[in-house]
Amino acid sequence: MALREVLHFPDPRLKLVSEPITEVTDEIRELARDMIEVMYDEPGIGLAAPQVGASVRMFVIDTEWSDEEIGKHPSVIINPEISDREGRITWDEGCLSVPNYDATVERDAKITLRGQDLDGNTIEEQAEGLRAVCIQHEVDHLDGILFIDRISRLKRGLYIKKRKKQLAEERE
Repeated sequence: MALREVLHFPDPRLKLVSEPITEVTDEIRELARDMIEVMYDEPGIGLAAPQVGASVRMFVIDTEWSDEEIGKHPSVIINPEISDREGRITWDEGCLSVPNYDATVERDAKITLRGQDLDGNTIEEQAEGLRAVCIQHEVDHLDGILFIDRISRLKRGLYIKKRKKQLAEERE
């Protein structure tokens, strides 16, 4: 089976606010499996459902994974909520949906994540560092926010100009 395609900026579907998942169905489980496969194939450490065209509140992450074939420990988070935000941290972020660009973004240093797993069990975890940044980045996707929405207007404008030029060249 072919991998799902990752949507790229400026695809308008990336700006939609995702709908909560009311029931974990076989379709949702299949979407989660597909997302994990795409995340590792790209390669990345996180992927939100809207990035593959599914406007539902679910993401997958594996912040401990490197591009080695060992040590894959993906987490699937359904209907995530972030609370207990503490401190600030800056991190150099990139995104599978924002090709060829990375920028420094300010995020909460420590967070509490609540959500459900694929069995409907409640998940609660405290996260900091890279994991906290990744979780916030993926939750932003569920709210129609890209990391470039969190950088200065000047830097965002320069990226948009560069991206439009790149897309025009691809069409030629």
